Amino acid sequence: MKDKKVLIVDDNALNRKVFENIIRHNYLFETAENGLVALDKLREKDFDIILMDIQMPKLDGISTLKVIKTEHLTEAPIIAVSAYSDQSDRDYFIATGFDEFIAKPIKPKNLLETIFQHLNPGGASVVAESTAVEAVPAADSEELNEKIVKQLLKYNSPDNIKTVYLDFIEEAEDLTADIKNLIESKNYKEIGEKLHIIKGNSGTLGANKIYHFSASFEKNIKTSNFDNISQEHLKLKQLLDNFRDYFSEQQSIL
Repeated sequence: MKDKKVLIVDDNALNRKVFENIIRHNYLFETAENGLVALDKLREKDFDIILMDIQMPKLDGISTLKVIKTEHLTEAPIIAVSAYSDQSDRDYFIATGFDEFIAKPIKPKNLLETIFQHLNPGGASVVAESTAVEAVPAADSEELNEKIVKQLLKYNSPDNIKTVYLDFIEEAEDLTADIKNLIESKNYKEIGEKLHIIKGNSGTLGANKIYHFSASFEKNIKTSNFDNISQEHLKLKQLLDNFRDYFSEQQSIL
């Protein structure tokens, strides 16, 4: 299967790294950080399948898909990837023209099965659960979902996975520092965007408490509930500090 090439389109560097670590042993791949870069690559090269994030700056996934269809850039299957996870959202993406939909947080097994199925129509692999949304652990559960860590370790080395987690922590801390400044300037739109990144990455990596809190924080921003925004920021910062400490103490799981 190493002759098949995947184009990974996602604006978030950590998401791209997670995708790369999952598929690198089975497929060739290239990455694009937004829809415009993806279009340039598709005009120059052939790909066998495309993983397309929906929410991206400059050109989002749906707009990118429309250009691909209009210009007939590729016949390769295009898989929508998004934190939207309701059945109605999946139906919308399929109706828009995507070949399949994968919900974030990404589950490695589901991702690989979905790619295989679309590269091998009628093949033996069954992906009945490839689009199913697995339940995220309850907010009061363990700090880190070790099942997700074990899934990631199936597809890459401990050193690479350790780097992914350390990158996540560093990026989340930077985003949280940015949020403090954005609170002062009352730039709620950008606060929501940064929380969306933290939520998505923490969900993908099984950082349960950060995931649940950032999801709640993001929801408050979206509904213009700013009453406790400073306290919520401090709580998020504390959760990240706790996770960094926990991860440094528990690296035996890697």
